[in-house]
Amino acid sequence: MAPFLRILGIETSCDETAAAVVERDAEGHSNVLSDVVLSQLDEHSAYGGVVPEIAARAHVEALDELIEEALKRANVSLADIDAIAATSGPGLIGGLLVGLMTGKAIARAAGKPLYAVNHLEGHALTARLTDGLSFPYLMLLVSGGHTQLILVRGVGQYERWGTTIDDALGEAFDKTAKLLGLPYPGGPAVERMARDGNPDRFNFPRPLVGEARLDFSFSGLKTAVRQVAQDIAPLSDQDVADICASFQKAVSRTLKDRIGRGLQRFKTEFAATDEKPALVVAGGVAANLELRGTLQALCDKNGFRFIAPPLHLCTDNAVMIAWAGLERMATGAAPDPLDVQPRSRWPLDSHAETLIGFGKRGAKA
Repeated sequence: MAPFLRILGIETSCDETAAAVVERDAEGHSNVLSDVVLSQLDEHSAYGGVVPEIAARAHVEALDELIEEALKRANVSLADIDAIAATSGPGLIGGLLVGLMTGKAIARAAGKPLYAVNHLEGHALTARLTDGLSFPYLMLLVSGGHTQLILVRGVGQYERWGTTIDDALGEAFDKTAKLLGLPYPGGPAVERMARDGNPDRFNFPRPLVGEARLDFSFSGLKTAVRQVAQDIAPLSDQDVADICASFQKAVSRTLKDRIGRGLQRFKTEFAATDEKPALVVAGGVAANLELRGTLQALCDKNGFRFIAPPLHLCTDNAVMIAWAGLERMATGAAPDPLDVQPRSRWPLDSHAETLIGFGKRGAKA
């Protein structure tokens, strides 16, 4: 292998347009040369959520300049790049088309190999970039579209241990915020209001707590919030704060039970592993400080390392896409053909049962 490999990464799966240049040496050490992200928050805030057509158009308008800026900040040209990595799924198909087609065009014009990257794999491997983490480890992915507990055995080797059977956690936060008249994005708004609220005022349900399986459910919790809000309307600011605090407490206790069972399973299945086991958290909801505190305490109790990459690498970014491409290159994996197609649904674990939140089309998807 060459002393180091350098990849240009492109990410356009939802409402962030991003480009980055990342290096990896033969020992697996990383160096982020540039990381450029353009948020579309202002374009979507008026609608209370991401509008796919607006997102795709914004990617088209911004991506070329962001790639130029990423190369400029890295002080490299395309001639210095070894490969192109672009998100190919899962995500909004319009946005994926923009990023993947741009990656294909650059790869063809510059004569570089192309790696079509699974967005979820980018999240799964980020902790190896930031913390040099060894396999295997557990990852909790909590975002607007996904809530999954995944065993990461190696590059391309993933087992889904648990997933949401209805709403993703980020979606539950956003819908709760919208119901209470809070601004988009909902997760940070709910967390801010919860700081001044009484978490014990409302006893919201904690779905699936106590069950042996490791799946998640947040639809019933969301419904309970709506019923309480309707019963005590009109809502004062204190009512809203109390609902947010009680909702967040229910989520925290639910995760404590679900993830706690996952940690126990990991210790049972990997009892012979010498290294201290690790739980990695990724996705936008990972920014919530109460949830982080719950997971940190849970890991401390069970003898696990708790790894939460920096916030800008937990949310959508091109650094993780470039790194996933570099990890694949390091294993000797062949690049993808230029006729590779984007996939709105793309599970990490192709053998798991089809469920909503799994990333695969099906009866419930």
